[in-house]
Amino acid sequence: MLSCSLSLGQGRVSSVFNRPKYSLRIPVSRSVSPPARSVPWTANLVQARRITAMANSVSSGTSVELAAPVTVEEEAATLIDFLSRREGALDDGLAVVLMHLQAACKRIAALLASPAALQVTSSMKDSIGATTAARDVPKPLDIVSNDIIKAALKRSGNVAALASEEEDSAVWFGDGQYVVVFDPLDGSRNIDASIPTGTIFGIYKSIPEAEGLPEEEKASRNVLQPGSKLLASGYALYSSATMLCLTVGSGCHGFTLDTSFGEFVLTHPNLHIPKRGQIYSVNDARYYDWPAGLRRYIDDIRQGKGQYPKKYSARYICSLVADLHRTILYGGIAMNPRSHLRLVYEANPLSYLVEQAQGKGSDGKRRILDIEPTKLHERLPLFLGSPDDILELESYGDVQQLVNPGYEV
Repeated sequence: MLSCSLSLGQGRVSSVFNRPKYSLRIPVSRSVSPPARSVPWTANLVQARRITAMANSVSSGTSVELAAPVTVEEEAATLIDFLSRREGALDDGLAVVLMHLQAACKRIAALLASPAALQVTSSMKDSIGATTAARDVPKPLDIVSNDIIKAALKRSGNVAALASEEEDSAVWFGDGQYVVVFDPLDGSRNIDASIPTGTIFGIYKSIPEAEGLPEEEKASRNVLQPGSKLLASGYALYSSATMLCLTVGSGCHGFTLDTSFGEFVLTHPNLHIPKRGQIYSVNDARYYDWPAGLRRYIDDIRQGKGQYPKKYSARYICSLVADLHRTILYGGIAMNPRSHLRLVYEANPLSYLVEQAQGKGSDGKRRILDIEPTKLHERLPLFLGSPDDILELESYGDVQQLVNPGYEV
């Protein structure tokens, strides 16, 4: 966490975020126009891509004829630009919901990067109530992040219902045509160690058939839709940079938060996960609790005895969003073989995003997006990654860890 003290001769500006039992002051910057720059940083991004293309052609021994230079305006776009260019293909209401979500993610990113995160932890550690057996005990920042997203969705005026890891049941707003499911702060147990965390979300259209039902049942019916009906999904990754990976049903695209002017900028258009990788991501300290099929699979790929002749490496952060982000970029497989991750607001949104990046999402036997949810906090094994890696894993048969000895960490 970086700390900086700055004086502009105008005093300090703060905003106040209130919740029962605590009061939080979050430092915010004044609205200041970004300084004029003769060459935007995005121009360097364009040039870097052209240099990379030239280097690849040289190393492969092939000649390449460079096309006309790509303009900064064509290559670098903010999230607002990206959504507006899909006019006609993207409903205005859905765009409004996405803009409110990205604003909430910016606020969470600012909170996590500030000393206010420590204030939240200390001020709320004794005020967190009991949870149901289906939910994990929340961290203080889980609750704050949940409130930030929930308030943003309410303000959008386009959300009828929502479901969150931090809510015992679905919430009914009733004044919109979209349904949002989300995990407000995945990996929150890592915050004290400054390990990457993330926000996961998925967006559905509300179900007309649920009209006329009691409010609680109507909300439940709307959030328990199969992942195959998702309209959009994505995640925000809070790390050395804040990234937003998003799909609206036409590919997977990555945006990086440019803190100099506070906007997400398109930096990774049309992300395609490699057909096969050379990295697996799992907590293999649990190796001896795994079923025989999963142990055989890991043994084979470690030794280069699988379908791919090279030996795999292990990379594991214990933050689902961070592990998946690396997997999308480099290929391979990210997994939790036991019934731990939630279908509704983790597995479904991430599987939809991965499929839009040409990957696969599975529970070890079935396509995730084909599973009909039966309850809000339903858990299942989750395997996400390169299509060839997922198919090879499934061929081993017995890969789901059905016995949980009761891990505390």
